[in-house]
Amino acid sequence: MSTVGSRSGAGAAKTSAGQRAYEWIRDAILDGEFAEGEFIDEVALAARVNTSRTPVREALQRLQVERYVDLLPRRGAQVRVVTAAEMREIYQARFVLESDALRRICQRQAGMPESARGLIEEMEQAGRDHDWNRFAQLDQLFHSEIVRHQRNAVIAELYDALQPRQVRLGTRTLVEAPARLATIEREHRELVAALDRNDAEASVDVLRRHLREIPELVDAFSAVRGAAQG
Repeated sequence: MSTVGSRSGAGAAKTSAGQRAYEWIRDAILDGEFAEGEFIDEVALAARVNTSRTPVREALQRLQVERYVDLLPRRGAQVRVVTAAEMREIYQARFVLESDALRRICQRQAGMPESARGLIEEMEQAGRDHDWNRFAQLDQLFHSEIVRHQRNAVIAELYDALQPRQVRLGTRTLVEAPARLATIEREHRELVAALDRNDAEASVDVLRRHLREIPELVDAFSAVRGAAQG
């Protein structure tokens, strides 16, 4: 591609490099290549992503906003440690927003949105492939489409703000507890069936069971981390 021409062409190339760096670093964090608390070297990252340091720096700033990393003065980028308290708060926020959405959808007798229904098979294929990162991203999108189906754009925006931490927690859950996959998949299909019946109480009950293991897993993760540090 020629670099001669408008400033917009140069801007597109810069954006492409920044996006590539962002996705590479994000996925490395989600896949556990960079451990929580680990410092990330900009020079080494630029070499691995095959770009200059500027797109890497821009990517790290974006990842700080999304709470994947902390940028510390004179020390650089550190992979953010997700605390047990924060994970519990994510669970609580999700339940509040999603349960309200389920009740409103059932009041309208709107059923399961087709946009969410269509993700079930993709998720299950990602599970068979043990692609936990993709599964977690599809899972977040599945629940996001349900929240969006209640037709409140502000609530949908609030829910989507949880996306980076939700995907990170979902990936971590499956990496450390892959046996939970079958339960997650079964509960997704139960949620589809309950919404299609416009059964608010059954839908919320499935959601409660679907999310309730998160605090239990948080405690297990914290125990393992504490033993490792000890």
